Amino acid sequence: MATIPRRVAILGGARIPFARANTAYVDQGNLEMMSAAMKALVDRFSLKGQKIGEVSAGAVIKHSRDWNLARESTQSAGLDPQTPAYDVQRACGTSLTAVSTLASRIALGEIDSAIAGGSDSASDIPISYGRNLQRIALKSARGRSLGERIAPWLRLRPKDFKPSTPGVAEMRTGLSMGEHCELMAKEWGIGRAEQDELALASHKKAAEAWRGGFYADLVFPFGGLKTDNNVRADASLEKLASLKPAFDRSGAGTLTAGNSTPLTDGAACVLLGSEEWARSRGIPIQAYLTHTASAAVDYAGLAGPREGLLMAPTYAVPQMLERAGIRLQDFDIYEIHEAFAAQVLCTLKAWESEEYCRTRLKRTQPLGSINRGKMNPKGGSVAVGHPFGATGARIVAGLAKQLADRGSGRGLISICTAGGMGVAAILER
Repeated sequence: MATIPRRVAILGGARIPFARANTAYVDQGNLEMMSAAMKALVDRFSLKGQKIGEVSAGAVIKHSRDWNLARESTQSAGLDPQTPAYDVQRACGTSLTAVSTLASRIALGEIDSAIAGGSDSASDIPISYGRNLQRIALKSARGRSLGERIAPWLRLRPKDFKPSTPGVAEMRTGLSMGEHCELMAKEWGIGRAEQDELALASHKKAAEAWRGGFYADLVFPFGGLKTDNNVRADASLEKLASLKPAFDRSGAGTLTAGNSTPLTDGAACVLLGSEEWARSRGIPIQAYLTHTASAAVDYAGLAGPREGLLMAPTYAVPQMLERAGIRLQDFDIYEIHEAFAAQVLCTLKAWESEEYCRTRLKRTQPLGSINRGKMNPKGGSVAVGHPFGATGARIVAGLAKQLADRGSGRGLISICTAGGMGVAAILER
């Protein structure tokens, strides 16, 4: 007999304040941040000592010591040690992918509850050394005699001590995400002024959300911080316009530190469950996760025309809408990840383009425009910050709360990721 899928409830989230890299969390790592966010969630929903179905979390930039990040965080957070956990990684879509995967298990009846999350530190980055030093150390370790252990080190040279940090360039192109987005902005004719306007709106809405208490039960103090330290309530178009291009300094660049997400440290997680599990524990249901999707583009032109690195959400969203039987306009809230203001604007323009929708998305009609007033109502990643692995969980928790506050509605999530991928989801109440 076929299993009838169950509805998957979003019950609430918790995160620590997001911090610009090399500020408040300079001495904190992924394990400490993920554990703190998860403990806040455990405490919020009285789960201490409880065994839940599964935990999935991950980080994009992490040390080898954090190879079992989700499992170690689960134990540090105070859940029953018999709670299983595993790591996941899909660049900026890491924790939304964790949400999607765990939701599928709940829907199929394999588990009744789950926690999805993610963490990232741009301050505590792993630093490695060259292959020659690695080979010397390994050969020395294999030595059986003192001489065999010492001999490899005689080949050591000063250049072997030159450190190497994690690269930010795409392997297939050698370009950074910002450089790729500059190419997209030029291709779509996205100007500096409209990018700065979107960035300003992000800061203003985030600042107002903080003032209005929206984040009071979502963000928990950690490392001396009580609020996200990148939000600028005093942001202005004049200040944004004064910043120099960050990725194309030839004079034609439009992406700046002000209209791009900053390197950020932080962690976030969200609690999912079946309706029965939630009700048995008296936990109110904020929203339901009804659809998810993922897509990828050929950003390096390996099999055809090169596409924009961050354009995969333009594919994922319409695929999801078709399965759901709804239109792009049928949403009350749009949560579109602001990796760069230009990326959001390119995506919206692509959905409005008859040619793009016909030639790339194979649609007879464009998806059309959205009501910009419904987009990122509580601020987006440009203002709040973007710890890569944590952003999906931040958005899911924030959107679920907004729908609960409204009492009804439908929300769209769209996240672009490195590697030319995109993930999307629909939440409803």
